Amino acid sequence: MGLLQLLVLAVLASERRVAGAAEVFANFSEGLIEFSVGKFRIFELNRPFPEEAILHDISNNVTFLIFQIHSQYQNTTVSFSPTLLPNASETGTDSGLVFILRPEQSTCTWYLETSDTEPVQNMAILLSYSERDPIPGGCNLEFDLDIDPNIYLEYNFFETTIKFAPANLGYARGADPPSCDAGTDQDSRWRLQYDVYQYFLPENDLTEDMVLMHLQRMVTVPQVKASALKVVTLTANDKTSISFSSLPGQGVIYNVIVWDPFLNTSAAYVPVHTYACSFEAGEDSCASLGRVSSKVFFTLFALLGFFICFFGHRFWKTELFFIGFIIMGFFFYILITRLTPIKYDVRLILTAVAGSVGGMFLVAAWWRCGILSICMLCVGLVLGFLISSVTFFTPLGNLKIFHDDGVFWVTFSCIAILIPVVFMGCLRILNILTCGVIGSYSVVLAVDSYLSTSLSYITLNVLKRALNKDFSRAFTNVPFQTNDFIILAVWGMLAVSGITLQIRRERGRPFFPPHPYKLWKQERERRVTNILDPSYHIPPLRERLYGRLTQIKELFQKEQPAGERTPLLL
Repeated sequence: MGLLQLLVLAVLASERRVAGAAEVFANFSEGLIEFSVGKFRIFELNRPFPEEAILHDISNNVTFLIFQIHSQYQNTTVSFSPTLLPNASETGTDSGLVFILRPEQSTCTWYLETSDTEPVQNMAILLSYSERDPIPGGCNLEFDLDIDPNIYLEYNFFETTIKFAPANLGYARGADPPSCDAGTDQDSRWRLQYDVYQYFLPENDLTEDMVLMHLQRMVTVPQVKASALKVVTLTANDKTSISFSSLPGQGVIYNVIVWDPFLNTSAAYVPVHTYACSFEAGEDSCASLGRVSSKVFFTLFALLGFFICFFGHRFWKTELFFIGFIIMGFFFYILITRLTPIKYDVRLILTAVAGSVGGMFLVAAWWRCGILSICMLCVGLVLGFLISSVTFFTPLGNLKIFHDDGVFWVTFSCIAILIPVVFMGCLRILNILTCGVIGSYSVVLAVDSYLSTSLSYITLNVLKRALNKDFSRAFTNVPFQTNDFIILAVWGMLAVSGITLQIRRERGRPFFPPHPYKLWKQERERRVTNILDPSYHIPPLRERLYGRLTQIKELFQKEQPAGERTPLLL
């Protein structure tokens, strides 16, 4: 009997769910979407069919509402009226409106549409606030809407910048809004503070469901504080514009919470998201970020770096070529990027050529001069560069003092120079450490060209700062997720293995090879003076080349007939 009752209840519950779903779709077919405060709605918009949205039974203690609608990359328009007006509508992937309620108003309507030819999947929510809560964008003087709760985002390869309008103090229904510029005392909007939050989506996931799901964690004030990372707090005297390092292919959500310290109330702006790339562009789109030229370059670089990681100290000249390649390639890429507008692929090829020249030059300098201190200074500076880059990759790099280029580059250079100075008394240890750490990091860069990882931004952030003068103001936070932990473990394992192997193998051997040019001169003098040496009887190089050329000429001469060739005398 109990089992029969359970079956009946299950059937009734399923009928109710089907009836509810049918009611929702019926509303869509009629062009009307009903919303409830604080509940997410996921629906689809089509270009020929704009929708009207409505909210019933608004509580009397609610003074304003914020409606927001989100899509992955297709634009959606939300408007106060069926006719689109610049100061009464907002279009974008993350759009919102503020509804200031009139006395006794209990119903609110607005309109949704899209101009995209393809259907657009949207996620929307309506939030309510009281008269004590600050109004996001209530003192807007820059954008089109009178009250603008939206965050405006722009990005390029170097940085992503968000802008928002200042907020105003809350007020009761039917009352006049507080003046935005009446004064700067504690009874005005100048007491408000703005907390900027950043939230990273899972790495290498560009799906639509993922971004819509995680946007739900960045809508309300408690969820934002619990889920996201607070980057900076702004006062009313600061510019409402913040820059971040661009992370192409990595989904990031930004939001701002305005806080009234006098009443201890707060409200959230409309969150905005970006991948720092385009879903619609053919070249450099989000789906095809890895260039073939980058993959070839960093794969070959990683093969050489892997060899250096385990055998660099033994093959001293190969290591010098590797170090010279890094130094010359880095500075040449900066120079050619800042001075010329040539394409990335051409720059990369020229950088490879210049790096090879730099590597051969360092090897030639060692072969001819044999000055170990200069070579080890280059080796130590490369290790110091990476250690300094790691230092500023930490939260230390986001300190306000290091947003000044002068302070940053002086501190960066001091850390880089400190490494060869500290290890000047134990050059072999310095060389082996450089081989293990730098060689293994080249493998990390190769992995990044195929599978995005945040560890590549250790050096990429420094390169961006050298290439772009505005990058100094950007916050350089990056996600650190499962892939990054795995690659970090691989980097550490390779570095420790390479260092340990080389230390054990080089035990009891000379610290560094002797001067190659002196050895060559001694060998040449020995051959000249030692008549018993078989090499003594070898002709000089010029005679050997002349003899070889003579042999080659004989191959192309006709064979002379044998016999008497003198004419007979009559």
